[in-house]
Amino acid sequence: MSAVLVIARILFAFIFLTSGFNHLAKLEAMTGYAKYKKLPAAKLSVALSGVIMILGALSVIFGYYVDLGAILIIVFLVPASLIFHNFWTLTDPAAKQNDMIQFFKNITAIGGALVIYGYVHFIATLYKDGGQLAAAVAPAKPYVDGVLQGFGWVISKGHLTLWK
Repeated sequence: MSAVLVIARILFAFIFLTSGFNHLAKLEAMTGYAKYKKLPAAKLSVALSGVIMILGALSVIFGYYVDLGAILIIVFLVPASLIFHNFWTLTDPAAKQNDMIQFFKNITAIGGALVIYGYVHFIATLYKDGGQLAAAVAPAKPYVDGVLQGFGWVISKGHLTLWK
């Protein structure tokens, strides 16, 4: 099961990793589009969104502070969806359809990020509560060098305390 979850995390996050690098590598072109969409502080916003996507994607891919990585991805997707894919304001049918597709793709990705966030907290609850289910699913050595291992996720002890 762990291998499936690792592959799923990589597949989910890959688009955000590549898009984040594109935001930084093609900063001027992306800034032009952001200005066209009337995004305030367009260049800074594009650069910041690139960094947010990269950090979120790397967190999800490597399984470290995955819930925070999922939140970063959501923090990018919500305003990007509302500002850049606001199909409800368009009159051209082709443009409207394209933005509608992109909007709902982003909504789906938000759902995926919420699943990741929720799953991490579910696993943390299993370990924290120490109930029968925790004993049934826990690896033989749940902590290696002070880091919780299992289900293809890596969560630090401090993080579990932080997110009670």
